Amino acid sequence: MEAIQEVYDFLKECGTYYLATVEDGRPRVRPFGTVDLFEGRLYIQTGKSKSVSRQMKAHPFVEICACSGGRWLRVAAGVAEDERVEAQKHLLDGYPELQAMYQPGDGNTEVFYLKDATAVFSSFTEPPRTLHF
Repeated sequence: MEAIQEVYDFLKECGTYYLATVEDGRPRVRPFGTVDLFEGRLYIQTGKSKSVSRQMKAHPFVEICACSGGRWLRVAAGVAEDERVEAQKHLLDGYPELQAMYQPGDGNTEVFYLKDATAVFSSFTEPPRTLHF
């Protein structure tokens, strides 16, 4: 649980991270900002109408990259959708600014949790440190 908490804390500190997916054999990267720790899992959120949703469903693997204070984090993981309204609500409760666009159970909001993740913290001054969750 310590590894997942450390990754969560770093992503929250960063505010914006970059999520990479695959579409038609090509990488697609975009800024993301939602992250949640719910029932011991790390979650991200998007809308079903977005291409990122289709990409994660077609190829359920992602990579996340984030930077803060001279350190960076890369997380490679599988993703799995959690269709429970409780998971959607827990994440959106932490992002009231999104509630004009997304509501738990609205048919568009969806949350994915990371699984079989490898997280690598790096910097120019310290050796890389690898965590798994």
